[in-house]
Amino acid sequence: MALFIGAVAVAAVLSFTATGGGAQGTIGGAVTGEVGGAAGAEGEAVEGAVSGAPVLVHVLGAVSRPGLVELEAGARVVDAVAAAGGLTPEADPAGVNLARPVVDGEQLVVPVVGAVPPPGATAADGSNTGTVADGLVHLNTADVAEFDTLPRIGPALAQRIIDWREANGPFTSAEQLLDVAGIGDAVFAGLADKVAP
Repeated sequence: MALFIGAVAVAAVLSFTATGGGAQGTIGGAVTGEVGGAAGAEGEAVEGAVSGAPVLVHVLGAVSRPGLVELEAGARVVDAVAAAGGLTPEADPAGVNLARPVVDGEQLVVPVVGAVPPPGATAADGSNTGTVADGLVHLNTADVAEFDTLPRIGPALAQRIIDWREANGPFTSAEQLLDVAGIGDAVFAGLADKVAP
């Protein structure tokens, strides 16, 4: 009888070590399953989160919990607002472009109805209010309405500038406006001293 019990015990030990130790195999499987499942469900979002460093955004204004939030690479304004507790009842939903990608280190201000973000801050719609101290329209933060204040720039051309910025990254010089379809030398000449990256 003792021999039989000893044989069963040896068989159990051999079986346990052959599978990698039960719990150890389960942990590895769970981690792989979560990453694989998330990748299947969210595709590019998971890829960006794995390959990119987290971004820090300072969220202010009409949100429930203003402050610094940490987001995954590729996050958008909607993620920053959610991480800050969501919009308050006083928030101006028209002043928020929830689809805009956020940038590491930016200060995001969600306005209340009728308010204008402070100079130098980025409103939740991506604008910089056009009233910053230098009086220029900033190519990397302006929205359609701000671009529309420039000579010979209407809403359609303003949207092309924003589309170019989203496709190619931030402007590094005002001359890059010449790369936007519809902006030639004559149009650019009227803009050169009114815009800045």
